[in-house]
Amino acid sequence: MVMPDVVVLGEILVELSSTEPLDAGVALTLNFSGDALNAAAASAAAGARTALLARVPDDELGDRLLERVVALGIDTALVMRVSGQHGLYLQHADPSGAREFIYVRRGSAGSGLGPGDVPVDLIAKAGAVLASGIACAISPLSAKAVQVAAANARCFVYDPNWRPRLVDAAGAARHLRTLAPFTRLITPAWPREAQLVSDSQDPVAVCAALRELGVQAVALTRGVDGVLLDDGGEFTESPAIPAPAVVDQTGAGDSFAGTVTARLALGDSLRDAVQLGVAAASLSVGGIGGTGRVATLEESRAHANHQFVKVSEEAAEVCG
Repeated sequence: MVMPDVVVLGEILVELSSTEPLDAGVALTLNFSGDALNAAAASAAAGARTALLARVPDDELGDRLLERVVALGIDTALVMRVSGQHGLYLQHADPSGAREFIYVRRGSAGSGLGPGDVPVDLIAKAGAVLASGIACAISPLSAKAVQVAAANARCFVYDPNWRPRLVDAAGAARHLRTLAPFTRLITPAWPREAQLVSDSQDPVAVCAALRELGVQAVALTRGVDGVLLDDGGEFTESPAIPAPAVVDQTGAGDSFAGTVTARLALGDSLRDAVQLGVAAASLSVGGIGGTGRVATLEESRAHANHQFVKVSEEAAEVCG
C-alpha cells in the first residue's frame, strides 16, 4: 500500500438514525459511522492519504460498509475481514449535541482489534496516528492496540471522546494518563473531558495539568467559545465559526480531530490546523449522522476565510 499520511484506528459501526424520537414504528436510515470512520472521512477530505485500521465482519453488510469507506476516500488496506457480529448504534438526530447514543456493540468484531493487529513499522513511518477514548473503552485488547500505536507513532493525536455508557470517569482518566507521554496533541471537550484529570474550573490550568502528564499540546474545544490551543505553554484562541445549518451534531468532534490530524501530517502549523478543524466541524453539523456532511478541503477553507473576513469587518466597524 501507499504510505498513508494518517492512520486512524478504532471500530466502525452500523448507524441507524431517525429524525424522530426512537420508538416503535419510527423509520430508521441505515448508514455507517463510529468515531474512527467519522475522523478518517474528515482526514481524507482535508487532503491526507488516510488509512483505517479496523476489524470488519466478513459478511454482506461488511461489504457494503467497505464500499462506503472507499466512497469517503479512505484506504482499506489495513482493514481486516473477520468472523463475528457488527457493532451498531441508534440515534435520534441531535441538533443540541446533548444526547447519548444507544449502543449495541458488546463483543463486536471491531472490538477485537488487538496489539498484534498493529503494523508497527508502518505506524512508525506514517505522518500521524489518531485514536480515541472510545477505542480504548470498547475492550482491553483494543486499548492495548491504541497503546502500541501511540508508542510507535511519529505524531500521535488523542481524542478522549468520553462515553460514560462505555467507561466510567476513572477508566477514561486512566486511558488518558497512559497515553499522555506519547501524545503530540489531545482534543478534549470542555468541561467534562478536560476535567478527567483536574478539578480546576480554569481552562488554562486544565491545559497545564494535561501537559504535566506529558502531552505536548492541548486543543480544548469549548463549543460556542471556540478552541483554546495550548502548544507547549503558548496559548492561541480559535473562535467558533457559526454553522450555516445545524441538523445533527453527531461526529462534529470527530471531524475536528480528523481534520487537525490531517493538516498536521501534511505540514501545517498546529494553529492553522486547528482553525481549519473548527471550520470543518462547523460544516459537519449540517447533515444527519456521523458522515452525513463531510466538508471538502475547499469548503472548509472558504468557510474559515469567510469568518475571518466577517470578524475583520466587524472589528473595523467597532474601531470607527
